Amino acid sequence: MNTSAPRPAARQHHRVLIADDHPIVRQGLRRLIEQEDDLRVCGEAETVRDAKTAIRELQPDVVVIDISLRQGDGIELVKDTRAHHPSMPLLVLSMHDEAIYAERMLSAGANGYIMKQAASDQFLLALRRVLEGGIYVSEAVSNAMIQKFAAGSSYQSTNPIDGLSNRELQVLQMIGKGRSTREVADTLNLSVKTVESHRQRIKRKLGLGTGAQLVQYAVNWCAGREGVAA
Repeated sequence: MNTSAPRPAARQHHRVLIADDHPIVRQGLRRLIEQEDDLRVCGEAETVRDAKTAIRELQPDVVVIDISLRQGDGIELVKDTRAHHPSMPLLVLSMHDEAIYAERMLSAGANGYIMKQAASDQFLLALRRVLEGGIYVSEAVSNAMIQKFAAGSSYQSTNPIDGLSNRELQVLQMIGKGRSTREVADTLNLSVKTVESHRQRIKRKLGLGTGAQLVQYAVNWCAGREGVAA
């Protein structure tokens, strides 16, 4: 007869994968996450390709995804992960203005969106919320989405940026960061001709006549977004 006391059950750790192209950010997130008894970082990735491989091989319990990634972007990663792993929780953590990106990322398949400027306890709250099967957005974003839903078909955005597709928004942002058409094409895995077509549609939707006006608009828009984020 075994008279020894039963061993306590091992604490279950939720396994977190971090997809972010900044090593310092990944290191900070790892330290924050692993201070928690119920969370562990199982892997890191800085490119979309590496993230897809890690998701497939590690099967994490939740993925923390930045919008800006190398060899692609977070929007594509969210869509791909949702298509291949329908129930995997995805939390987007980004410096980009939630007023522009939060609803887009949720529509792409994310379970939550939180900005990098948020407090550490708020990030952990968001992480646990999506792990529990919930949705996380800030109160401001939640209120805006409720107002839009309540307005129904009568809702009309006054911001021309809202008329851009996700891809067009990505191209606009990269133009604002000083990227050439070739650099945009290489980063997004598109042809130069496709990027030129996106540039033409962006000009039309924003009411811009020339390429120079597009560049100036993109630079000013990016500077304004960074000002909001700061």
